[in-house]
Amino acid sequence: MEGRPLDEAVLIERARGGDAGAYEELVHNYQGIAYRTAYLITAEAADAEDAAQTGFIKAFYALDRFQLDRPFRPWLLKIVANEARNKRRSAGRRSNLELRLAEDRPRGDAAPSPEGAVLAMERNEKLLEAMNSLREADRLVVAYRFLLGLSEAETAAALDCAQGTVKSRTSRALKRLRASLETSDMETGGAK
Repeated sequence: MEGRPLDEAVLIERARGGDAGAYEELVHNYQGIAYRTAYLITAEAADAEDAAQTGFIKAFYALDRFQLDRPFRPWLLKIVANEARNKRRSAGRRSNLELRLAEDRPRGDAAPSPEGAVLAMERNEKLLEAMNSLREADRLVVAYRFLLGLSEAETAAALDCAQGTVKSRTSRALKRLRASLETSDMETGGAK
């Protein structure tokens, strides 16, 4: 069947054999999530791009060590995340997450009212501030699970921990995030 994407394992095997086109297809498939992962850690677009590129290069040279019975995406994201941490450390920057939250739009194509747009923007700013107040481990588990849409198993592989640890970290991080948002609401007079 022409035009059908090749199975990931086939692409990896071909890339291991020196097929640059096969690895290019893997890069194409994962470049978006690799960049977003790096951006969650570096909070800088240029640093995230560099970390993602370096991660792809390192992953290419480590393909022989990749176990085909394991999922590729968490393995790759772990490499990218390590590169992003190295980038952040070498730049001497504080970790500060900047999320691009999707604009809330009413159903259909209707534009939000000016009041609705302002309220949505304020809510997104509060969420961003609350996410930034979390420690890195909490930010990453929440971001991997809810912003990047990784499963618990993929998050566990990307964070190099047990699946049960992901569950407990997610629960604690969401509790801290809720508490931070409630504190923010109390400080602003309960406006939501």
